Amino acid sequence: MRITRVLSTALLLAGLAATPAMADSSPSASPSDNSSAPTQAGTSFRTATELDQGRTGTASGSTGDYLYWSFAADAGQRPTVKATVKLPDTHAGETWQLDVYDGLRRRQACQYGAATRTAAQDATSLDLACTLRTVRAWSETWANDPLPGTYYVRLTVVDLQSSDLGLPVSTEVRVDSKDIGGSAAVDGSLAQPLTPGIAVKSASDEDGSSSASAALSSIEPDGGWSSGWWSDRWVWTGVGGVLAALAGIGGYALTRGSGRPRRVPPPGM
Repeated sequence: MRITRVLSTALLLAGLAATPAMADSSPSASPSDNSSAPTQAGTSFRTATELDQGRTGTASGSTGDYLYWSFAADAGQRPTVKATVKLPDTHAGETWQLDVYDGLRRRQACQYGAATRTAAQDATSLDLACTLRTVRAWSETWANDPLPGTYYVRLTVVDLQSSDLGLPVSTEVRVDSKDIGGSAAVDGSLAQPLTPGIAVKSASDEDGSSSASAALSSIEPDGGWSSGWWSDRWVWTGVGGVLAALAGIGGYALTRGSGRPRRVPPPGM
């Protein structure tokens, strides 16, 4: 009976601990209202159009233009960038490329997805996708790991005939993220997210002047940036300690027996 109680308690605690972990592994909630989505794109890193995750940004341009968007990604997220290029009715074969850069303007490799594709002459549209590695809360200075902060999306054509240069095109870009949870957690966190204007803002704060005009980007995840120290690893560590204690109690209950054996004479006889 005592062993049954111990096992029941252990199963109950394991079920309660699995709840936050399942929530962390689910895709992040995305706003469904696209009324505030941008309808244009920037032409450089400094003029990149801010795009919230879960919204679809549109832009019109010409073949040969460089189109830039920016979005915020926090620690524990695995962003996926998708782009659709609607081509003109008549065109030759051309190759489009989707590049993603972090807050330090380092090009990030795609974990999977077709970031470079060639459109045939009769193609009316072209789909590109790039899924990044999971954003880490901290990394070594020499590493190229994705870190929390602003990310830049660049869409452009990399191979086309001169006769197609300047033809009108329309584009759609969307960014979604999946929350990976504690499986991607690391020990440590950045002092500040890698966002444009953070160094200028810090210098303005030291001088005592207003930093509202110094910040070059106001985009951030819903609910603000995470602190970097909390993850569901704390939950599993605590549950592991409780289960180890219960296992010790159960083992003691199984091995201690009912007391002194009957046939052993008492001391002094």
